[in-house]
Amino acid sequence: MKLKTLRAIFATLATQISSNGLVVDGDVRIHPVLSFLDSILRGIGQVMLQNNSFAGLIFLIGIFFNSILFGWAVVLGTAASTATALLLGVNRSHVRAGLFGFNGALVAIALLYFLEPNILTWIYVVLAAACTTIILAAVLNLLAIWKVPALTAPFVFTTLFFVMACARFGRLHSTGVLPTAGLPKAATVEGIVTFSTITEGLFNGIAQIFFQSNAISGAIFAIGLLISSRKACCAGLLGSFTGLLVAWAMGAAEPAIRSGAFGFNSALTAIALGSVFFVLDTVSATYALLAVIITAVMFAAISAALEPLGMPALTSPFVLVVWLFVLASPLFPRLRVSIL
Repeated sequence: MKLKTLRAIFATLATQISSNGLVVDGDVRIHPVLSFLDSILRGIGQVMLQNNSFAGLIFLIGIFFNSILFGWAVVLGTAASTATALLLGVNRSHVRAGLFGFNGALVAIALLYFLEPNILTWIYVVLAAACTTIILAAVLNLLAIWKVPALTAPFVFTTLFFVMACARFGRLHSTGVLPTAGLPKAATVEGIVTFSTITEGLFNGIAQIFFQSNAISGAIFAIGLLISSRKACCAGLLGSFTGLLVAWAMGAAEPAIRSGAFGFNSALTAIALGSVFFVLDTVSATYALLAVIITAVMFAAISAALEPLGMPALTSPFVLVVWLFVLASPLFPRLRVSIL
């Protein structure tokens, strides 16, 4: 390739770099491939409510660090849901912001976490990711009257339906990590919580947002959050830590605390209410803290409720708690809404 051509490429890229992503919003001169790539990265970033392609890239690096399979799953799922939105003519600004990509990202990684990978599974992943775009549009229309965000509800619905359907599909096989179906049993305190438990649990709580049981991946995700928003990073870490403390105080099993099982929903709730939807002050911080604590309890409750079906809670505690606290907020005049 000629030197002049290389210089032209780098010059084009330089003019399209912005403070919050790879591509400047509203630039009609952006190459379609570069724009699509930016949308994919923003979609990955939106998993933690960050409209930032640099954050999405760091999240992707963290996933690939733990698992190449899951890394490609996230790319494929985000691309499939984003492409479906473009094909159906969704508002370009919404697509570019990654709003139609993050549910596809989570569905893809969830299906390859719960199902054995083969050619049919990958096709199943693309189909499910495309479905999240339809479900997201439906949920947005349904909730618009109450000004409630859809969050990861399409991911939860799609994953539960597509995983349960496998009970009737003989060519799709479980990886064995789904909860064992059966009536909920009384829990007992298991193991001793140590400093190592708390440290690993803190970062695993961030990592589990992308189904990664790896504290280093969680630390990489935290760096991605920090690049996008210091407030979001602090909220995510405090949310994960609070969920961990609630689980410890209530006598949850040490392995569950260490794995971050009680942290990832709480981390998402903290990011949403503590750094995105409300102006941060003493009142909103207290409000968010209460929501984070309830999220950890809600995770235990929903996990127990779904145990007879052998299905996971996923991010349903985060979705339900944020919906509840957002719906309640208009009656609390001391709460100042940021964006909804």
